[in-house]
Amino acid sequence: MKIVLYLVIVFNCFVGFAQENYSILSQKDRLRQYAGQWISAVNPSTDSVTKLPEIKMSSMNNFNNHSLTIKVSQKDSSNRYNPILYEIIGYDSVTDTVFAAGHNTQGVFFTGKGIFSSEKNWSMQDKDLDGNKIMKVDFNFQNYTDVILEGFDNDNNSLWKTRYIKSNPKDKNIGIQLVSVHKEMLKNPEETLIQLSRMGYSYVETFVYRDGSFYGYSPEEFKATVEKAGMQFLGSMTFFDPENKSDDALITNWWNNTIKDHIAAGVEYLSTSNNNIKNIKSLQELHAYCDYYNKIGKLCKDNGLKFIFHNHADEFLTIEGVRVYDYFLQNTNPEYVFFQTDLYWMHVAGVNPIEYYKKYPKRFISWHVKDYKELGASGKIDFKALFRYKKAAGLEYIVSEVEAYSFPPLFSAGLAWEYIYYELLK
Repeated sequence: MKIVLYLVIVFNCFVGFAQENYSILSQKDRLRQYAGQWISAVNPSTDSVTKLPEIKMSSMNNFNNHSLTIKVSQKDSSNRYNPILYEIIGYDSVTDTVFAAGHNTQGVFFTGKGIFSSEKNWSMQDKDLDGNKIMKVDFNFQNYTDVILEGFDNDNNSLWKTRYIKSNPKDKNIGIQLVSVHKEMLKNPEETLIQLSRMGYSYVETFVYRDGSFYGYSPEEFKATVEKAGMQFLGSMTFFDPENKSDDALITNWWNNTIKDHIAAGVEYLSTSNNNIKNIKSLQELHAYCDYYNKIGKLCKDNGLKFIFHNHADEFLTIEGVRVYDYFLQNTNPEYVFFQTDLYWMHVAGVNPIEYYKKYPKRFISWHVKDYKELGASGKIDFKALFRYKKAAGLEYIVSEVEAYSFPPLFSAGLAWEYIYYELLK
């Protein structure tokens, strides 16, 4: 009797499944929600935006995330954007408050001081340089990409109200593995995808393909949902490990159906991983996997897709004195099989990816950029050094991934995009 292993969800590889209810506790970290590029909504009651919004705001991090430099511009009658406000907002560690100083185009200066009363609510009291109160501004975060601002006079009468929607740039083509926000995708996939798009992500990679569907959507439905959010569905991790690697009928049938579904979904590549390596005892068994990957790779190429092998740490074990990963690279056809470097798992295994990029150039077309905490926060992995070799590796798909959280997963996903965009792809 043939045993077929459907490796749909692998708990020991995707730590992200153990997500907890994290909070943003410090004033400094809460202020980071306001970082990014923002545009005004059509009106404060909706998150809809137009091609030419009335207001654009740039809010850039400074000094290890202690402050933000703000520039607000307004559209004129010629559809040109002119600055109307410059401001610096920062966290003061002495008073544990948020402090601001700024001026408008008329040269009127002001200062402000305030505090986050919760993750979602922030209030600032502005004063002129004589110390007179001039306006209080309340910020209400609807989520990490949507904030409503309202100004009040000294009698608490509303002066104005604006809604900003995050609109970070997509010019550097950064993707995200949706395991990073798995619980959020299960709860509300449409809203989650919209937030990821606003954060600046260009495309998504999934890992939940099963029985012809993605998160309960048909391939066509999921493609349409991702594109409606403003992204592309480019990659999918797929898991099928037949016991008999020579059963061509079984293999061809499963993968042809899988490829058909993914073509309908619009993806460019399929990837897989191997969670059976510790059970492999001989090079003969290892070679059977190489033949299997070559079969899959050829099927993918014949249908206009790329096939990519994703590593964890076990690939750097040895069998009969040969390192598994090296054997895979040497015994798979470069025309059919590419590789997806998981930078975190290579670091766990004590391996330097650069050595592989030098030895096997152009084969590592996708990277999972992942850290022990939020990207760049652990200080353990020299991502900047690795990214100097992206051309040698043949990197085409940069995939952000977060599996260990200090903050709510969606917030952490936003921080990951910022790190890749501003620090690694300068």
